[in-house]
Amino acid sequence: MEFPNGLFTEKSKSMKSKCKFFAPISGKRIFGLFLGIIILAQGGCGIYSFSGASTEGLSTLNIQYFQNRASLVQPGLSQNLTDALIDKCKAQTNLNITNGIGDANFEGQITDYNTRPLTVSADATAAMNRFTISVSVKFTNSSDPEKSFEQTFSRYEDYNSSNDLSVVEEELSGKIIEMIVEDIFNRAFVNW
Repeated sequence: MEFPNGLFTEKSKSMKSKCKFFAPISGKRIFGLFLGIIILAQGGCGIYSFSGASTEGLSTLNIQYFQNRASLVQPGLSQNLTDALIDKCKAQTNLNITNGIGDANFEGQITDYNTRPLTVSADATAAMNRFTISVSVKFTNSSDPEKSFEQTFSRYEDYNSSNDLSVVEEELSGKIIEMIVEDIFNRAFVNW
């Protein structure tokens, strides 16, 4: 099939001139769009972060060292927990970590660190063990005292009793600390 000479080309030329959406995008437009996105992301109200954390009225945060007061003391656990909470707060908020009293303050202690039999097999031996860590936390929010709290956070991991705790302890305690830090952070800043 053949189109009349010039009819099809005239329509396509007029369509091009009216449709500016498909016009080539210049480098200046791309740079401007990118710069605008950065400004919006950085210049937000500063109250909420992408993690959903609310830090309204706060600019500084103090996280005191979490002492290990459990009956079984694992060396390094206190430091690991304290460091993990500091890292989480640095990564998820815009608060400045301070050594003195801050607008918000965390303090607490490790209150439980134990392993117990969970299930018993037919020959009356434990098939699974439960490894538990509990942390008592006091959070003070000077900007909004209603958001302050005192609470114990406890998490556990189960492991096969054929494994000695010393073999799986480091891996399991790392997982448990991560979960506890997430719970503490959410309670303080996400208000779940």
